[in-house]
Amino acid sequence: MKSLQYLNKYLYKYRGRLLLGLFITIGARIFSLFPPQLIGDSTAAIEKYINGEIYSKAELREELFYNIALIIGAALASAILTFLMRQTFIVASRYIEFDLKNEIFQQYENLSLNFYKKNRTGDLMNRISDDVSKTRMYVGPALMYSVSTITLFVVLLTYMFIKAPVLTLYTMVPFPVLSFAIYKLSVAINQKSNIVQEVLSKLNTFTQEAFSGISVIKSYGMAAMVNNNFVDLSNESKIKNLDLVKVQALFFPLMILLIGLSNIIVIYVGSTRYFAGEIENVGVIVEFIIYVNMLTWPVASVGFITTMIQRAEASQKRINDFLEQEPNIQNSENALSKEIKGHIKFKDVSFTYEDTNITALKNISFEVKHGQRLVILGNTGSGKSTILELIGRLYDVSDGQILIDDHAIEDIDLNDLRSSIGYVPQDAFLFSESIKENIKFGKADATDEEIIEAAKSAEVHDNIIAFSKGYETVLGERGITLSGGQKQRVSIARAIIKDPQIVLFDDCLSAVDTETEEAIMQKFNSISKNKTAIIVSHRVSSARNADEIIVLDDGQIIQQGKHEDLVNQEGYYRSLYEKQLKAKEN
Repeated sequence: MKSLQYLNKYLYKYRGRLLLGLFITIGARIFSLFPPQLIGDSTAAIEKYINGEIYSKAELREELFYNIALIIGAALASAILTFLMRQTFIVASRYIEFDLKNEIFQQYENLSLNFYKKNRTGDLMNRISDDVSKTRMYVGPALMYSVSTITLFVVLLTYMFIKAPVLTLYTMVPFPVLSFAIYKLSVAINQKSNIVQEVLSKLNTFTQEAFSGISVIKSYGMAAMVNNNFVDLSNESKIKNLDLVKVQALFFPLMILLIGLSNIIVIYVGSTRYFAGEIENVGVIVEFIIYVNMLTWPVASVGFITTMIQRAEASQKRINDFLEQEPNIQNSENALSKEIKGHIKFKDVSFTYEDTNITALKNISFEVKHGQRLVILGNTGSGKSTILELIGRLYDVSDGQILIDDHAIEDIDLNDLRSSIGYVPQDAFLFSESIKENIKFGKADATDEEIIEAAKSAEVHDNIIAFSKGYETVLGERGITLSGGQKQRVSIARAIIKDPQIVLFDDCLSAVDTETEEAIMQKFNSISKNKTAIIVSHRVSSARNADEIIVLDDGQIIQQGKHEDLVNQEGYYRSLYEKQLKAKEN
C-alpha cells in the first residue's frame, strides 16, 4: 500500500468526518449484537417452558413480545446508524475524489509540452477518471467496510469469548486458512489489476484517436480495419478482465466454505458441551449460529476489501507516476512579477526538441522593440513556429538567451509573461462551446460589444451572424462546425479581445484568401499600435509594412531587413515575392 500513502493528506483533511464515522460504526455494531442475544434468551425461555421449569403461557408470551420489541428497536437503531455511517465515509470519499481530480488536472496544466508529446490523451483521461474512481473505492467503501468489519469482529468475538470461550475458539478454527488464502490471492489480484488498467488505457487511447480522426478514417475507407483493431483491443481487455475476475471469484466459495464449517463446528461442539452440561441452555447454541452467520459479510468483505485496495493501489501508482513529475517549465525562485511592455531580444539562441532530437534553431539573434512588427518567413520546418513557442516559454532554449524588456525570460513570472501574449496558432483550436464563449476565452469579462468588435476586426462577424443562432452557435469538437478560415479568424478575434502587449500570429491566415488577409491586416495595423507583433507567414503581402523581416532556412537566418531592401536582393524573399506577384496577376 505504499502508493496509497499519497492519500493520507486527504484522510487527515477530512479526519473529523471520518472519526465521526468511526464512532457511529461502533454504535451500529453494538446495536447489531442485541438481536442475537434476545433471540438466544427467547429460545432459552421457550426451552424452560417446555421443560416445565418456569413460566406460565402468559408470562412466556409477555417475555417473547418484550424481546421482539427490543429486537425491532435494536434493528432500527442499527439501521439508522449504518445509514449515518455511509453518509460520513462515502461522502468523505466523494470530497477526496473531487480534490484528487482537481489536483491531477492542475498537474496536467502545469506539465510542459514534452509531457503531452510522450503521453497519449486516452491514457491521461483514463488516469483522471477510471483510476481516480478506483482510488475512491479505497478511501470510501474499502475504508468503511474495513472499520465496520474490524469493529464487528472485535465486539462480537469479545462477547462470544465471554459467553463461551471454548466454543468460540473452535468456531475460529477455519479463519487462519482463509487469511492465508486471501494473502496469496491479493498478490495475484494486484498483478492482474495493473495489467487490466494498462489495457484499458490502450483501449481508451485508441477510441479517442478514432473519434478525433473519424473524417480521415471515412475518407480513406479504413472503417473496417479500424473496427477490426478495436475488436482486437476489446478482446484483449476482455481476456485480461476475465483473468482478474477468475481470481476474484475464489473469494466467495472460500467464504461459503468457512461459514459452513463454522456452523458445523458450532452445532457439533455446542451440542456436545450442552449434553455435557458445560453450556447452560440451547439458546447459547442458537445465539452462536446467528453470530457465525453475522460474520458472513465481514468474511466476504475481507475479500471484497482486499480486491478494492489492490485495484486502488494499482490505480494510485499510475496516478502517482504523473503527480510526481516536475514540470520542465516553471517559475524560478527569483521570478519577477512585472508589467510586460514587449521589447524582445534573441541572443545566439539555439534549440533542440527533446523528443525528436531535431535542432530547430541555430544561433538565432534578432531584436524587436516595443511597438514594432517582425515578420518571419521560411520553408516548412525552418523553425518559424519554434521562435513563437520560445517567446511564450512553452520550451526553454538549449543555448543562448531570450530577453524580455532586458530581463532574462526565465526570470519573469510565467503568469505575467503569458497573460501579456495573444497567441494565434496555425492549427486554430476551438472548444466545444458557443462562438461567443470561444472569443471570450481571451477575456472572460468581455461585453457583447467587445466581442462583436473583435469579430469585426478579424473579418468573421458577417460569417457568424449568418448562422441561425449567431454568436450563440455551439461548435462541434475542435470547432468542426466552422471552415478552416473561419476557425482561424475566430482564433484571431480571441487574441484581439485580450488586448495583449505582445501579439504572435503563427501563419494563422493560411486558410483565408488574399483579399480577406489584406482586410484583416489593415485593421490589425490600427489595433496593434503600441504593441509588439511577430507574424509568421508564407505570404509576402503580410511583410510589406513590417519594421523587420527575417527569412529562416534550416534553423538559421539567411536574410534580414525591410521589404524594400530584401526585394532588391537576390535570394529567397525576392523569389517568393515574384512568384506570388505573378500568381496574383494571373
